[in-house]
Amino acid sequence: MSLAIFDLDHTLIGGDSDHAWGEFLCRRGVVDEQEYRAANDRFYEEYLRGEMDIHAFLNFALNPLALHAPEQLNAWHAEFMAECIEPIILPKAEQLLAEHRAQGDFLLIITATNRFVTAPIAKRLGVDAMLATEPEVVDGRFTGRVAGTPCFQGGKVTRLHAWLEETGHSLDGSWFYSDSNNDLPLLEVVDNPVATNPDDRLRATAQARGWQILQLMPASDA
Repeated sequence: MSLAIFDLDHTLIGGDSDHAWGEFLCRRGVVDEQEYRAANDRFYEEYLRGEMDIHAFLNFALNPLALHAPEQLNAWHAEFMAECIEPIILPKAEQLLAEHRAQGDFLLIITATNRFVTAPIAKRLGVDAMLATEPEVVDGRFTGRVAGTPCFQGGKVTRLHAWLEETGHSLDGSWFYSDSNNDLPLLEVVDNPVATNPDDRLRATAQARGWQILQLMPASDA
């Protein structure tokens, strides 16, 4: 059994679930639309440039979770899944997951987006496990703070190695599929790095290093 690791946003789905959740909150009137959208867009652009301060972003992104009861958040998330996520699940990504599953590989999503947003998506995709940024929970409610190491850039490697020690899995024969140059630290430690729907910087790196480049997005969306 090999470990097949997948980024989520722009890799298995044709969009960014973190940014899309923020947009969803704006449309529902849960947050101040003008102020929140401006900040959400700014952080997203910083992410794309590889310049995002993950702790500043998490202070922003996790705050709405702390302001509402879990029951309400879960109800909103069910709507979010149907309206925003289901339409952007990539058929070729589902096929890729099925191919690794048929080979007996262990399927692991590792994403910087927080677990509240991504756990239902991982369940929908049928993977075996997921590592995500963990929102702190106290007495059954989100606090608005992050718990532990954010699952971002080098933090993905830190979290993965801790998970490997806990589970006994190995990186022998491992794969990692990602679209983003932010994931270069993890792409460098697996046996089979695959630049998947890559951004320009990752595409250039993949070409220079002879890594496989895979396009799962429809040509019109790539």
